Amino acid sequence: MDIDAFVAVHRHSWDRLEYLVKHRNSLNGAEIDELVDLYQRVATHLSIVRSGSTDAMLVGRLSALVAKARSAVTGAHAPAWREFVRFFTVAFPVVAYRARWWWLGTTLAFLAVSWVIGAWVAGNPDVQATIASPEEIRQLVEHDFADYYSENPAASFASRVWINNAWVAMQVIIYAIFLGLPIPWVLFQNAANVAVSAGLMASRDKLDVFFGLITPHGLLELTAIFLAAAVGMRLGWTVIDPGPRRRLDVLAEQGRAVMSVALGLVVVLFVSGLIEALVTPSGLPTWARVGIGVVAEAAFLAYVIFFGRRALRAQETGDLERAPDTAPSA
Repeated sequence: MDIDAFVAVHRHSWDRLEYLVKHRNSLNGAEIDELVDLYQRVATHLSIVRSGSTDAMLVGRLSALVAKARSAVTGAHAPAWREFVRFFTVAFPVVAYRARWWWLGTTLAFLAVSWVIGAWVAGNPDVQATIASPEEIRQLVEHDFADYYSENPAASFASRVWINNAWVAMQVIIYAIFLGLPIPWVLFQNAANVAVSAGLMASRDKLDVFFGLITPHGLLELTAIFLAAAVGMRLGWTVIDPGPRRRLDVLAEQGRAVMSVALGLVVVLFVSGLIEALVTPSGLPTWARVGIGVVAEAAFLAYVIFFGRRALRAQETGDLERAPDTAPSA
């Protein structure tokens, strides 16, 4: 093989590939297609040179160029810490932010149902009698409700609360495969449990004790549950109304995105569990305990709004794979 003639014929392709590799972050669609095509051609050139020439310098240049082009075409694996940072600054908050109206609707519906049931229990002695005897209600109001938060060691109580809350969150997300239909029932059961306790406490003029104990951890805990329910129902709705894209494509993308919320809520509920185990039963005054809960809630919402809005503007979806099911075309 006449190596000089071979170099003369293909030098322009090699130079062009080198240029495209250096500027790969700013290429348009046509240039990306050209990059892939030249990568395949130069890889073939390298194979030819290796088999028909002893020019070590040329083999070395083409080998390095093909390796760089391969990295540009297939993508390099990001370090683990970058993936960790991206998850908490992009993937998790953008999915939560995109579901904000479902999230708000879930919250308002839960509060409305809780208020109605709580008022019904508080104002009807006959209803209270079907729930428990007067002595049992007195025991609950004066002792059991408050003792629940301090009767176990803080570490074991925190872990138990965390596991329970994480299971509830995962449960409502899993129910998305049934179009989200069971999720309102799960929320109703939780709303009823909270409302019955509130109603019984209110019937004995202990509503201040109820909110003083449940607010520190309950704000963040319930917000996390509402978010899980919101993304679960939103995923279920995707099956019914996928928009202009194919139903399976949208479902796959949104399904992976919802996993971002499932993973992120593990951390959120861990914080809530710590507050419930360490702050709620503590000797701090009520205003301080409630203040800690309000600060935690405000910090979480501000985090979702700030990072979620920024990621949404960057057209992020929260897809864990960051790989759309439909190939882009130029």
